[in-house]
Amino acid sequence: MVMEPMNAANHADQDVNLWDTPTHALGYLARADRIPYRGEGERTLLECLPPSIGRVLDLGSGDGRLLALVRLARPGIEAVAIDFSETMLGRLRERFDDDTRVSVVPHDLSEPLPVSSLGRFDAIVSSFAIHHVTHPRKRELYAEIHRLLSPGGVFLNLEHVSSATTSLHHQFLASMNVAPEDEDPSNKLLDVETQLGWMRTIGFADVDCLWKWRELALLAATR
Repeated sequence: MVMEPMNAANHADQDVNLWDTPTHALGYLARADRIPYRGEGERTLLECLPPSIGRVLDLGSGDGRLLALVRLARPGIEAVAIDFSETMLGRLRERFDDDTRVSVVPHDLSEPLPVSSLGRFDAIVSSFAIHHVTHPRKRELYAEIHRLLSPGGVFLNLEHVSSATTSLHHQFLASMNVAPEDEDPSNKLLDVETQLGWMRTIGFADVDCLWKWRELALLAATR
């Protein structure tokens, strides 16, 4: 049987995002440490950070897990963490409350980033967040990220991407112990190549997928 391709979308035609509900956010946090091979993706991301960086922006920071790892790898950096979920914002403030070098900014990634007020960054990172916005918004967001990066700055996006076929997608869901009918309707998955192509068109250099396991991938680019 020939499988139909995933056509670069799951719920891409539905502007649904459940992450503003405490139940959804807390449910994710309860299983976040059990995502297969997540540690490998995070280690690869940390390896891609420039040796010396001053400012880092974390998009869709969640409870601050990735940002905490980045700050361990590059102590002394100034960081801005962005999220829109009140549950996640509360966790971020708890984690970084005593650190004056970390600013927590409430913002929904479905809306344009406040580019003029954020300043420039040496690295912009994200972990399993950008796939919750629509495809047109993804492309707009990548262009905003390019504008926010200092020359030579890096964009490192550990992301949930689409599979090439429905069969492969269902295999991924099975590996996560998720039935197809229970898939998160907030997901708007897109294939790796389309996203890499957008980044090249926007003007990023050294654009590549540097790590991948099934639907988990690290997309990297340099300004």
